Amino acid sequence: MNVTMMQVGPLGTNCYILKDEQTRRSAVIDPGGDAPEIVKALEGAELRCILLTHGHYDHTGGAAELAKTQPQAEVYIHERDFRNVDLSLFPLSTQMDNVKFYGEGDRIVVGGLELEVLCTPGHSEGSVTLRCGDLLFCGDTLFAGSCGRTDFPGGSVPKMLASLRRLGELEGDLQVLPGHMEPTTLEAERRHNPYLRQALREPL
Repeated sequence: MNVTMMQVGPLGTNCYILKDEQTRRSAVIDPGGDAPEIVKALEGAELRCILLTHGHYDHTGGAAELAKTQPQAEVYIHERDFRNVDLSLFPLSTQMDNVKFYGEGDRIVVGGLELEVLCTPGHSEGSVTLRCGDLLFCGDTLFAGSCGRTDFPGGSVPKMLASLRRLGELEGDLQVLPGHMEPTTLEAERRHNPYLRQALREPL
């Protein structure tokens, strides 16, 4: 597997391109803008799906254009974010209607790669983390030393803490690939992230 990270859109959102080197099939996670640049970065690999960790405009801003130029690619998002009535933050439903909904436990296969959907609400109702092997694509749930905001529509402090706890309790030192800022590791966040540490101390 080959993973490319590029910063796209007005807020420099981390967009990830996953390629299965054997089949030359690929997935794009969070195309927040700059669709032509994403197409260039595919380098001829066949785009099979566009995966959205949540519905905020800075993570979905390039999805409609990318899907138009790559009609074979299916777009996935959690239904709660697609249906959110705050269209200034969640505009995707005004841009396209041919999407697929995914949720807890769903698995997306891209060539020889498999991504598992973990529901991790808190930043938004439909936030998900996508796990592929030892990689966690966390969107705006878990950052290096921080976590996503909870004051947007659909945000929730208790749900964020529960989601952080869920990620913190995953076994192993997984690679954390967030929606903003630099990559990190789960063990580093367990040791140094005050929000994750608080979540792991919360009583059940």
